[in-house]
Amino acid sequence: MGKKRRINRTFFWGTTIIALLAVIILLMPSYLKKAIIYGHSGIYDYKIFYNRQVQTGKSTPYPDAKNYNSTIPQKHFTDSIELLGTTEYLIVKNDSILYEYLSPDKANSEISNSFSVAKSIIGLLIGCAIQDGYLESVNDSIDQILPELVNLKNKGLTISHLLTMSSGSDWDEQYSSAFSITTKAYYGKNIDKLMASVKVVNEPGKIFKYKSGDTQLLAMILVRVTGKSISQYASEKLWQPLGAEKNALWSLDKEDGMEKAYCCFNSNARDFAKLGSLLLKSGEWNGKQILPKDYLFESITPANYLLNEKNKPLSYFGYHWWILNYRGFTIPYARGLHGQYIFVLPHNNSVIVRLGHFRSDQKINDHPLDVYTWINMGLSLIENF
Repeated sequence: MGKKRRINRTFFWGTTIIALLAVIILLMPSYLKKAIIYGHSGIYDYKIFYNRQVQTGKSTPYPDAKNYNSTIPQKHFTDSIELLGTTEYLIVKNDSILYEYLSPDKANSEISNSFSVAKSIIGLLIGCAIQDGYLESVNDSIDQILPELVNLKNKGLTISHLLTMSSGSDWDEQYSSAFSITTKAYYGKNIDKLMASVKVVNEPGKIFKYKSGDTQLLAMILVRVTGKSISQYASEKLWQPLGAEKNALWSLDKEDGMEKAYCCFNSNARDFAKLGSLLLKSGEWNGKQILPKDYLFESITPANYLLNEKNKPLSYFGYHWWILNYRGFTIPYARGLHGQYIFVLPHNNSVIVRLGHFRSDQKINDHPLDVYTWINMGLSLIENF
């Protein structure tokens, strides 16, 4: 009899706990359920989101160089390729493909998420909007463009502050917390409403602090002034003029919703390289100036009038592009959370693209350690061809 009671009590408490867990899960916000289900972000996450096409027009692929893939990387570089889960590695020199690596994993999808490389794309689109006359300059007031965002009003916030990530907002750039605004933005269903909760808590234009929210605000500005979706404008100003080989996808917060502009632009190495080539050509393509030269110059020039979080002049970030000074050269580049990179090497008219699953957790001078690996590998191959 005593044993039966113990079994009944165990069964009771077991079912009660299960029922409580079910209630808790049921009452969770939808973004949190999704975050728990998927655990962490991945390069094929576009498959779990709604997406909008960034359509290309007439494709103009890079030709293969005469000595295409005639040299292979040294072993320590191939070890890094494997260790960090590289899916694509590409070198374009003088508008021809010099070297290309595609992993077996690439068969999983023709495209993958670039994560924060998307920020650099938004930076380019702001320049396009200035070129088109939708915006007067980077000094345009946010108050006038997005007056409904009352938390940002009367703070002196401008487009320039957002481009240089010196907004002084309370956006919390946390990737490990399930409750951070970054997680809500990634898995949530109403990113515009989320942005309305962001407040300016420090004086803009003083301190650089990396914030995805600044990019999302820039995207809202683009939608407001152009009357077009981010994907449509990116198609018209970048993907079609550059002759991208494939349609890209930009992941949305919900069906027919808003692009998660700070991340989630999905494409391939060959088409990402076109963005680097556009920088090499000072914003001109086929005789047409796509974005202003002076804007592009500022994009890849450190905003050293700002202080970084270590209270030193900012030496590595411009208008949503990173800047690396290495081996006597200035190398602007775009970078994403899991090791997505577009490196622009003006000194040898080359672009290097690396896509993959992981990047180094260590940094040297505010640049992930693997940045140096991919640049050294590229320079080594270029010198040996």
